Amino acid sequence: MKVPVFAVMLIIYGILPLLFTVNKHKPWIEASYHGVITENMDTVLLDPPLVALDKDAPVPYAGEICAFKINGDDAPFEAVVLNRTSGEGVLRASSPVDCENQKEYTFIIQAYDCGAGPSGANWKKSHKAVVHIQVDDVNEFSPIFRESLYKASITEGKIYDSILQVEAWDQDCSPQYSQICNYEIVTAGTPFAIDRNGNIRNTERLSYDKQQSYKIMVTAFDCGQKRAKEDVVVHIEVKPVCKPGWQGWNKRVDYEPGTGSKQLFPKMHLETCGGPLSGVKAMVELQTNHIGKGCDRETYSEKSLQKLCGAASGSTDLLPAPSPSTNWTAALLTDSGRDSDLIYRFDGRQAANVPDHVVPQNLTDQFTIATWMKHGPSPGLRAEKETLLCSSDKTEMNRHHYSLYVHNCRLVFLLRRDFTQLDTFRPAEFHWKLEQICDKEWHYYVINVEFPAVTLFVDGVTYEPYLVTDDWPIHASKIDTQLTVGACWQGGEVATPRFTQYFRGSLSGLTIRPGRIETQKVISCLQACKEGLDINSLESLAKDIKFHFNPAQSVLVVEGEDVDSINTAMTKVSYINSRQFPTPGLRRLHITTTVQCFGEDTCLSIPDIKAVVMVLPPSEPRITIAGSNRLVRPASDLRGPLGVAPFKELHITSTVMKGDGFGGREPGVMEVMHNLDYCDVLVIGEELNPDRESLEIHHSALLGKHLDATNSTSGISIYGVDSMAHYEQALRQVRYRNWRPANLSERRFRLTCSELNGRYTSNEFNLEVSVLHHSAPVEHANHMAVQSQYMRPIHHPLMMHSLNSHMSGSAPPAATVVIVVCIAALVVIVVIGVYRIHATHQEGSREDEDEVKDAEEEWDNSALTITVNPMEALGDEVRQEEHEEEEEEEEEELVGGVTSAESENTDEEEDDDEGREAAKERKQKGKLGWDSSSITY
Repeated sequence: MKVPVFAVMLIIYGILPLLFTVNKHKPWIEASYHGVITENMDTVLLDPPLVALDKDAPVPYAGEICAFKINGDDAPFEAVVLNRTSGEGVLRASSPVDCENQKEYTFIIQAYDCGAGPSGANWKKSHKAVVHIQVDDVNEFSPIFRESLYKASITEGKIYDSILQVEAWDQDCSPQYSQICNYEIVTAGTPFAIDRNGNIRNTERLSYDKQQSYKIMVTAFDCGQKRAKEDVVVHIEVKPVCKPGWQGWNKRVDYEPGTGSKQLFPKMHLETCGGPLSGVKAMVELQTNHIGKGCDRETYSEKSLQKLCGAASGSTDLLPAPSPSTNWTAALLTDSGRDSDLIYRFDGRQAANVPDHVVPQNLTDQFTIATWMKHGPSPGLRAEKETLLCSSDKTEMNRHHYSLYVHNCRLVFLLRRDFTQLDTFRPAEFHWKLEQICDKEWHYYVINVEFPAVTLFVDGVTYEPYLVTDDWPIHASKIDTQLTVGACWQGGEVATPRFTQYFRGSLSGLTIRPGRIETQKVISCLQACKEGLDINSLESLAKDIKFHFNPAQSVLVVEGEDVDSINTAMTKVSYINSRQFPTPGLRRLHITTTVQCFGEDTCLSIPDIKAVVMVLPPSEPRITIAGSNRLVRPASDLRGPLGVAPFKELHITSTVMKGDGFGGREPGVMEVMHNLDYCDVLVIGEELNPDRESLEIHHSALLGKHLDATNSTSGISIYGVDSMAHYEQALRQVRYRNWRPANLSERRFRLTCSELNGRYTSNEFNLEVSVLHHSAPVEHANHMAVQSQYMRPIHHPLMMHSLNSHMSGSAPPAATVVIVVCIAALVVIVVIGVYRIHATHQEGSREDEDEVKDAEEEWDNSALTITVNPMEALGDEVRQEEHEEEEEEEEEELVGGVTSAESENTDEEEDDDEGREAAKERKQKGKLGWDSSSITY
């Protein structure tokens, strides 16, 4: 390149250096820039590129670009010159840029030249250019749901477009990464779907009965397909279609015996679907017809129940339990499995003749007939009569004197009186038409006869006959009558006597009480139910609540105007069973409800409720009889007027197993007190011989107790509902006597006791009574030298010492001996006289027993010379006084109960009794009141 001549000349003449000192022009840059920077990066891409130009170029310094400056301290950027000559520069981030904090930046930038010289003086700056920078986002955040849990409820059977909407968000700044582009249900197999906006819908019709709630998991994705870090839970509850009815009740309620009253529906409430109501009426029915005689009643015998309820005595049980003495019911069908209730079932083919000695013969104008009956409709349009009880002629004729029968669901009582002075029409047939007669349920029927008035009680409620027909009296005759149960005996006017008018149904406790009628109080007690419905906390009920029970408390009706009040009342309804040992099993509950609206009779139909009360099995008692199993007594005790008390040491206890881990209690045995209803003492082996022995209990032993007793040659039975303590006291006073025990070595008895008519029975307690006979007399060569084997040894020095201690100290020993001998002789004479009188009194009762006498004892007492040993006489006196005191104490204590001698008997005392008995035998056989060992021939 050729240098211009002009330039060379300037250089030559020194003009060029002068030009370098002149900075005429300002740098030039674009008016605006647009840049993009990715967050967390430092390079900014500008459009256009950052370049500054200067017209002073190529003059050094003045034409060069030395800097770019940014106006604004808050802009996190800096501009750097890359080439001073070309003016190129770059814009960089001076600190991390976060799109989430700021998406865009705008600031001013200017270019600076290098000035007039190396010192940078007189630099010039360009005009202000606007720089707009946008921060590009990075997808660094995951979507987050706005709620931690979503809940919704739907009604069954409907398809919803949207049940609920879930929503997620993203912290990223850009629309691409901050927007949620998709939602997804993570839980598989659910009948739900979700759209891209988060709306959840059901894909099928849901059923409340099938599933009442659903739990699903939902996730979200942003538009960069980044998934939510945590899924969200959605609970969807399925509600039934609003159906009016009771809610919040359990189909089964368990009842533990002995816990008193238990609420049946503690959380029950009535759903009315928001309709305005003017009144609600609910009826709760406890159905117990499958248990015993209609409900949980006491299962004691009829006689025991009558005594418990205070009924008058003298009733005759026409359907007793079969036994050797009551065998006319043995052929009847019994209904087993009824908790020991004695129930007879008649199927139209069975009947029973009541023995003549059992039939009440003294029916007057006042008497009572009572029975439990369960009866259904009779077959046929006009069914035959079904006889419960019939008194008819036994032979020749077929007259019915009185009868009780069912005909076409009517109860009829026939009473034909005998002819008297007034032969006129009299009331003879009394008819009642009641639903109870054919409803196949148990009912208690009592007919009170106060002729000519007859009143019927059914379950304690009085009913007058709707029809009374008159008839002529019956002519008096000598024809025997026959009383039958379950049919009527047709003895005359037929070729062969037979039963007719059979009964079809069940009977229990059929009794006749002549001479008196039963009071309503006793009737109510006899048919009282031990279980029923109850209401707790009556004071907490609203004032507008009305309620009432039926007499048996098996039906409760609750009425009110406000639904909340009715709900509160129904939560108070309870079940109670007062029996100590109730019948286990279920009891059905039935609730019917009627709702009234304003101006309408009924506006809502409330479905009936059917539930059950499950009575859990009670802890069964174990009745234990304990005591001495053997009683050894001398024959004289058996011959005595009181005999012996075999069960003097008897103890009756009852225990139950408690706990078994139920209710958190530890298992263990606990003693309980309850009643017994009978105890039987049976003779094992041959029956008692009334000519020589008896087993009996004195009437005084039963006073003040609810007990009666019967005895026979088979044993003795004590019956009545009373405490174990009273039974124990009575059994201890049972006496066994045998006034001819010569050939008797032992008697064995067996005792058993029962609770609830045999539902719980005790162990079999066996007792043996052994007879201790006297030993044969032993002959001695010198009776004075040998002491009697039945005498107690007496220490003479000790006796003399005790006598001397009471004498005057100045009396000489010889005088003392004389005085003692005189007193002893006098005492012996008195004692001999007493024994002779006693032996004479006993002689008559033992003549049959003592038929054979020993030849040595039949001597002539007139030829005897009696030598008395004063010490032996004194010993006899002491023994006699002790024996008399023991007899007096025994008689006194026997009046009040068990003697102390009986409860504290030892072998030594038995030997003493044996000795006394042998001495008596010898004295009575010799008809003298002394011991043969003291006699010298």
